[in-house]
Amino acid sequence: MALDSARMNLTHHFLIAMPGLEDKAFSRSVVYLCEHSERGALGLVINKPSDINLGVLFEKIELHLSRPEIGNAPVFQGGPVQTERGFVLHEPVFAEGDKPNESVYASTMTIPGGLEMTTSKDVLEALATGAGPRKVLVSLGYAAWGEGQLESELAENSWLTVGADPAVIFDTPVEQRYDKALSLLGLEAWTLSPDAGHA
Repeated sequence: MALDSARMNLTHHFLIAMPGLEDKAFSRSVVYLCEHSERGALGLVINKPSDINLGVLFEKIELHLSRPEIGNAPVFQGGPVQTERGFVLHEPVFAEGDKPNESVYASTMTIPGGLEMTTSKDVLEALATGAGPRKVLVSLGYAAWGEGQLESELAENSWLTVGADPAVIFDTPVEQRYDKALSLLGLEAWTLSPDAGHA
């Protein structure tokens, strides 16, 4: 493919692991891609809960969580990179209802398609007080691919791709997210062969 203009951009897409992908971090995973460019890709696994919940996380960072409805929500294993660092995927928050030119938080990536990913502690401080985004997914660590790496994994049939639906991230029970993401493609897990198909 000589046409650079036809380069794929999977930002705001799900990567859905094929059955043959046996890497522990990614087996049966759904990854939300926050960024995909010629330099590589960055995403968060949205269906692998860790053994701690938000209530425990907030205690560890010495913040009192005044939103009990999210205290039992799991903290996710977002991927194998920087697993000690927090990443908050959330719906956009606009100051005073107006959409500003930049996020209300210090370190936020605005993802074309409507979501934001924040790495600064101010979003957690906002959540602690009862403010902040209503829908959030908090992960420790992220998934990353270097230049051309994701494209080669796609060529090896390691992943399926589909445009992201925020309802899968925020409104679908964790154990149903893999099947729900597949259903966006009209597929069911049992129809996928564990063997990568090379004709």
